[in-house]
Amino acid sequence: MKTEFELSEIRDIAKVLLETVPNKTLCFYGDMGVGKTTLIKALAQELGVADNANSPTFGLVNEYQNKEGDVLAYHFDFYRIEDETEALDMGLEDYLNKRSWIFIEWPEKIASLLPESNVGIYLHFIDENKRSIEFNQN
Repeated sequence: MKTEFELSEIRDIAKVLLETVPNKTLCFYGDMGVGKTTLIKALAQELGVADNANSPTFGLVNEYQNKEGDVLAYHFDFYRIEDETEALDMGLEDYLNKRSWIFIEWPEKIASLLPESNVGIYLHFIDENKRSIEFNQN
């Protein structure tokens, strides 16, 4: 799937992704400011997350729950890590073995730790209000 979309359509893109991706580990690639976190927020909303999603840049991982307290997704942001061992030290392998959705920003920083079945989500700038998105299973 490769498509162009207006930023105002991001909830529609999130819904399509949730319905079509072949598994729940999604790796988000794209330049700073392209909308990776914005798309993850839309995905969280579509999943029924109780609170607003935000980037876990400093904490490395956010846990998103529904109103009943069930964990729906984990959101990682590896932009600030220096070495893959930092991801291992925080228990990444344990998170990857859960049945929840996994959203990973800056997955290239932990490339050797990613499960083979992850889905790469590639976002590209077209202009200030338009992006393109494509995904493939790695």
